[in-house]
Amino acid sequence: MIIGILKQTDNEPRICFTPQIAKKFKILNVKIVMEKGYGHSLHYSDEDFVNEGVTIEADPQKILSSADLFLRFNKPTYDEINKMKDGATYISFLDPFHEKELVMQMKEKKLTAISVNMIPRTTIAQKMDGLSSQANLAGYVAVLNAAAHLSTLLPMMTTPSGTLSPAKVFIIGVGVAGLQAIATSRRLGASVEAFDTRAIVEEQVKSLGAKFLKIDLGETNETKQGYAKALTDAQLKKQKEEITKALAKSDIVITTAQVFGRKAPRIIDDGMIKQMKPGSIIIDMAVDSGGNVEGSKNDTWTEKHRVKIYGDSHLAKKVPIDASQMYATNLFNLLNHFFNKESKNIQLDMDSDILQSAVITHNGEITNTTLKEHYQQ
Repeated sequence: MIIGILKQTDNEPRICFTPQIAKKFKILNVKIVMEKGYGHSLHYSDEDFVNEGVTIEADPQKILSSADLFLRFNKPTYDEINKMKDGATYISFLDPFHEKELVMQMKEKKLTAISVNMIPRTTIAQKMDGLSSQANLAGYVAVLNAAAHLSTLLPMMTTPSGTLSPAKVFIIGVGVAGLQAIATSRRLGASVEAFDTRAIVEEQVKSLGAKFLKIDLGETNETKQGYAKALTDAQLKKQKEEITKALAKSDIVITTAQVFGRKAPRIIDDGMIKQMKPGSIIIDMAVDSGGNVEGSKNDTWTEKHRVKIYGDSHLAKKVPIDASQMYATNLFNLLNHFFNKESKNIQLDMDSDILQSAVITHNGEITNTTLKEHYQQ
C-alpha cells in the first residue's frame, strides 16, 4: 500500500505526519510518499523523514495519481479529488454536513472518505479521536488567549497594598475543550464556574475544583458523538435567565457549545453582553459552526458594550507542533487498529462500529446513515 502525504492548500500550519510517527509506521508494511517540503512549517527537514524510510516526491501530481490512501489534516480540493485513483481512501477532518458538493464528488470518484471528526467517542476509539485531541489543546489555548487580553490577574494575590481577588471564569459547554479550559483556569488560580445542559458532567466539573451551575431544564440528552442535543424554547428561556446572572459576575467567559451536525446554539445575545462587566472577555470556540455569541467573528477581536469578544474554532493551530504530534498519533492508531498481522496489510473493516460512524462515502455510495438523513431534509 502507498500512503500519500500532501501539503495543505488552505494555510493550515498543522501537519498530519511527523518523523516520530514515521518511525512507528514501519510496522504497518506500507510505503510513505511525501510531498517535498511538507514539514518545513514546523521546522522538520525532508531528511528528517527520509531517515525514517519516507520517500520524498517533488511533484504532488505523482502522489495524487499513485497513492492508495491519503492522510491529511483537512479536506481535499475538487481538483485533487479528480486526480486521485478511483477507490482510493482519504482520511482527514471533513465537514460533511456543510460540504455536500464535495461529498458528492468523493462519492462519484468512489473514494472511501473517512471523516476523523466523526470517529465515535467510545473507549476503544479514544486513541484515534482527532477531534478530542485538538479540542483538548484548544481549551488550553482559549484560556491563555483570554488571560493575555484581560486587564486583571487570574490568581488571588496578597500584597502589601492589599489582597487582589481571583478572576472569575465561566465555561459554557463541558466537553473535552471545556474540561481543559476549566483545568487550565484553575491551574492559573482563577475561580471557575461551568455550565452544561448535561447534568451528568457535574461530577467532572467538581473534580477539577470548579463549581457547576445547576439549571433545572428538565430532561436533556446527548448524541452518540457526545454532543448535547438541541433544547426546547422553554428550556432555552430558563437557561438564558440563569446564564445572564453568571455572565454579570464573570471576567472571562469561554463558550464551547455545539450540536452535532447542526448550527451551534446562540447562547449569549447582545442584551446579555450588555450586563457584563466592562473589560471582561468572551472567547467563542464555536464560531465556525454559527457561534454561541452574537457578534463574534472568526479570528477577530471585536468589542460590544465595553466587552472584548474573540471567535476562533481552531485554537489548536496556535500550538501546531503539539497539535500535529497528537493528530499524527491519532491517525497511526486508527490504521494500526485495522492492520492485519497475518497478511501484513491494512484492511479497513467497514462493519466495525468505528468505520460505520466515520466513513462518509465508500464504493460510490454515501454510507453514513446520519449524513444521508441530513441530506434528505
